[in-house]
Amino acid sequence: MTGPTPIPACLFIVDDDADHLAALCDLAGAAGYRFKGFSDGATALLACQSALPDALVTDLRMPGMDGIALLQAVRAKGWDLPILMITGHGDVTHAVRAIQAGAEDFLEKPYDSQHLLMVLARILQARATRAELARLQALLGKDDTPLLLGESSALNALRARIALLAPLPVDVVIIGDTGTGKELVAHALHQTSNRSAGPFHVVNCAALPEALFEIEMFGHAEGAFPGAGAARAGRIEATSGGTLVLDEIESLPLAMQAKLLRVLGERMVQRLGDVEIRPLDLRLITISKTDLRLATQLGGFRADLYYRLAGAEITTPQLRQTGNDIVLLYSHFASASARRNARPPPEISFALRRDLMRRPWPGNVRELRNAAEAHALGLSTPLTPQSMDTTTQSTGSLAERVAGFEAREIAAVLDKCRGNAIKAAEILQMPRRTLADKIRRYGLKLQT
Repeated sequence: MTGPTPIPACLFIVDDDADHLAALCDLAGAAGYRFKGFSDGATALLACQSALPDALVTDLRMPGMDGIALLQAVRAKGWDLPILMITGHGDVTHAVRAIQAGAEDFLEKPYDSQHLLMVLARILQARATRAELARLQALLGKDDTPLLLGESSALNALRARIALLAPLPVDVVIIGDTGTGKELVAHALHQTSNRSAGPFHVVNCAALPEALFEIEMFGHAEGAFPGAGAARAGRIEATSGGTLVLDEIESLPLAMQAKLLRVLGERMVQRLGDVEIRPLDLRLITISKTDLRLATQLGGFRADLYYRLAGAEITTPQLRQTGNDIVLLYSHFASASARRNARPPPEISFALRRDLMRRPWPGNVRELRNAAEAHALGLSTPLTPQSMDTTTQSTGSLAERVAGFEAREIAAVLDKCRGNAIKAAEILQMPRRTLADKIRRYGLKLQT
C-alpha cells in the first residue's frame, strides 16, 4: 500500500517586472511547485502573514519595499522562511548584504533556469531539515537523550537493522570506527527490546585489569581471598534480566577470552571461591573497532568466542557516509550546547554548511560534536577549508589518495560555481553524466 502523495512546496515569487514574474511563475509551475506571484514586496509580506509559503523568491531592486527590506521584515518576524534573492548584473555588493541579512542564497541575472531549480530544491531541503531537527528535539525532550539522528539512507538502514534485531533473542556484535555511535546503537537495541526494563551495563574491556578480571566479571564469595570482605556479584551476574555490553572486546587478552567463553556459552556463572552456580538471563552486545572475523584469522581473537558472540552483526556508518546528516547533527549539537549555557544559537551559514560537508571528519560524530559545542561557546571559529584536518588526506592506499584528491577538486569547483553542476562540468572538462556519477560516488551532493 502506498502512502499519501506529498503536497508540492509552495513558493511566493516577487518581482515588479511583469514579464520576468510570469516567466518565473511558469518555471515554478512546470517544476511541480505551487506558487503565487506578487508585483511588490509589501503585498507579498501581507500574504505571508496569512499563510507562510515554503520559500520566497524575490528580486532585489523593486520600487517601495525592495528585496532587502522584504528580507529584513521577514527576519524581524522570526519566520523560518528561506529566501532566494535574484540580483541584476553589478549588484554583488547588495547580494552579499542580503546573505549577511539572512538570505539563503542569491542568483545573478542572467541565470540558468535549471540551476535556479537546483538551488530552490536545496534551500527547501534545508528548511525541511531544520523542521525535522525541531521535531526530533521536541520528541526527545532533553538534550542528553541518546539518539540516532539523521535521515540519510545510511542512518535509515541502521535504524531498520536495529528495529529488526532488537526484539530477537540473539546476541549482537557492533563494529565501527571511533566516534560512530556504537554505544548509542547498543543502547537503542536495549531500549527497544523486551529487556528494556532490566539493567543496561557497559564494561570497557580495555580498562579492565587482567588481575581483577574474574573478580570484576564473575564476583566472589565472602572471604574468597585476603581482603575479600562480603560476597559480591560480578558485572555479568548483576546484568541478569537486562543487557550486558562489552566495549572494545578486541582488546581482551586471549586468557580472559577463554574464561569468558565458558560463562557465555553455558549462561551460568560461578563466583570466585563459591560452589554455587547461578543461571544467567541476559543479552550480550559486543562492540569492536576492528573486524573480529579478520582478527580470528590473524590469531588475535578466539574463533570459538567470536562465533559464540556473533548471533548477528551491525556496522555503524562513518560520518562522511551520511551526507546531509552532517549539517543536521552539527546544528543539533550546537543548539543544544547553546541552550545548556544560556547562549544564543550560533548561525549555521551557507559557507559553514559547505565546509562541514567537505571536512573528512576522521573522528566521526564525536569530532563533529566537539566542533559544534566549541562553536556554540565561542571557543573556536567556524570551520574553513584551511582548518580542515589534512592528515587524513595523505594516508591510505594510492587509489584512496587519488580518489580523495579528485573528490576535493570536484568539491572546490562546485563551490566556485555555487553548486552549478553544468558550469562545473565545463570547467573540469568532463561529461555531465560522468560528473554526476562522481558527485554521487563521493557524496558531494549539492548541499545546503
